[in-house]
Amino acid sequence: MVIDRRSFLRHAAGIGGSLGLGAGLRAWPQDPTKQDPTKPAPAAPPAAAPAKPQPLFRLSLAEWSLHRALFGRSEEKLDTLGFPRVARELGFEGIEYVNAFFKDKAEDAKYLAELKKIVSGEGLVSLLIMCDGEGHLGDPDAKARAQAVTNHHRWVEAARTLGCHSIRVNAQSSGSFEEQQKLAADGLRRLTEFAAERAMNVIVENHGGLSSNGAWLAGVMRRVDHPRCGTLPDFGNFRVSAEEEYDRYQGVRELMPFAKAVSAKSHAFDERGEETRTEYLRMLRIVVEAGYHGFVGVEYEGDALPEREGILATKRLLERVRNTLSA
Repeated sequence: MVIDRRSFLRHAAGIGGSLGLGAGLRAWPQDPTKQDPTKPAPAAPPAAAPAKPQPLFRLSLAEWSLHRALFGRSEEKLDTLGFPRVARELGFEGIEYVNAFFKDKAEDAKYLAELKKIVSGEGLVSLLIMCDGEGHLGDPDAKARAQAVTNHHRWVEAARTLGCHSIRVNAQSSGSFEEQQKLAADGLRRLTEFAAERAMNVIVENHGGLSSNGAWLAGVMRRVDHPRCGTLPDFGNFRVSAEEEYDRYQGVRELMPFAKAVSAKSHAFDERGEETRTEYLRMLRIVVEAGYHGFVGVEYEGDALPEREGILATKRLLERVRNTLSA
């Protein structure tokens, strides 16, 4: 049978129509770049909410700020399990423990699980454990130095269990300036290698002796030369000896390149709310200009104010300075 072109087109149109109705085939999609002028334009997607600006630094509370309550030497009585509640009541986001207040609990899995649950329930972040009384990591005696390293292992594990990023240690030693650097670096390197296998940091505070000499401690960091080993610059601990006090601003500036935490030490305040020993605006400008934007820990150590009042006075000062530096 011969079908001419006109008949073929009529026949094809009929088939197409019946297929379109009978088989429910979809029409070929329209060009999305061409808007039908007879139809309203589609609504524009809602604009994304502007990102909330991040603060220059966040605030944490060091457990030592409540040492009188924790040692039972004040009207308020407290233990480490109650510490997170107080930190939350005072408006902090993070907490820093001191091992002296739960010295026998480092390997107590039940206790650590309970503490971790409490912290989570209060909406806080555990940051670090400050470790004292575990031996001298720079001890001139090799056996004693090795034992000091081992003594800190349980605190690395406890800190890891609690969700902390670090343990804070001391770098005590004896001998000449350079000898002490070598010895401290040796103990710190060994401990850091243990911690690094567990994704944990070892950080050193300026805490008396040559560790309160910023140049000495920065030199120790360069000798250790490990990304998991750093510093915790404390605004107030720069007393090298009874006769020597290191410049605190110079010391913090020297330690900030290695800082993984910062401690805002406070003792007393004037009528304007300024700390009487440290110019906070000057000090925090050093901290921020070093590129640090982590937690700054309140460590009130004065006795002129009750502990909670001293903590809040320090917190208000930090917030005021943060606002000034953010402007």
